Amino acid sequence: MSTPGSTPGSTPGSTPGTAPVRLLVCDDHVVVRAGLLALLGSAPDIEVVGEAGTGEEAAALAAKLAPDVVLMDLQLGEGIDGVEATRRIVSSSGTPPHVPHVLVLTTYDTDADITRAIEAGATGYLLKAERPEELFSAIQAAAQGRTTLSPPVASRVMANMRSPRPTLTDRERDILAQLAHGLGNRDIARALFISEATVKTHLGRIYDKLGVDTRAGAVAVAKEQRLLG
Repeated sequence: MSTPGSTPGSTPGSTPGTAPVRLLVCDDHVVVRAGLLALLGSAPDIEVVGEAGTGEEAAALAAKLAPDVVLMDLQLGEGIDGVEATRRIVSSSGTPPHVPHVLVLTTYDTDADITRAIEAGATGYLLKAERPEELFSAIQAAAQGRTTLSPPVASRVMANMRSPRPTLTDRERDILAQLAHGLGNRDIARALFISEATVKTHLGRIYDKLGVDTRAGAVAVAKEQRLLG
């Protein structure tokens, strides 16, 4: 990401003399959250106004504190995940310009995660492997409503836009439909009169074709790409 217009002593992408970006941080790992707060404290144009350890807490604080940006992790342990928290924040935290922008900061970059986050209303999607200056720039961009994607994420998005929908066999579609109903491998095998080993083989092929590595991810992508009939 380029950072034009930076000046010595300012956060990349910021404008001297402007009010700092008011930021709410949500991450369920206490040590990670503490590290983020320490890092963000070094940015003169970012003011952390709150921190949350759960999705529910983040949604409540976003409504109460009205931050400019919510820095959101995706996997939040118990309770709602970062995607649902994002959806709640952008849909119920007020009316423009008081609705916070959500910037996802995560280690997960599967197609399903990216798709779900963007569909929920996330303004940007950043990986935790990015350098601090990239994070600062992304926060500034999110505050202005501009989209920022980590390069690997942008590559995935562009590849998905260029590629046709995956082609599944009739059997793979049958298994995917059973997954969508919440059935486990044994129940799928019984329902389709096949062995569990066959189910596992087909699941592996489905995951490869959809670019995911979990059952929930497969169902999410299948719904997004209308592969379930």
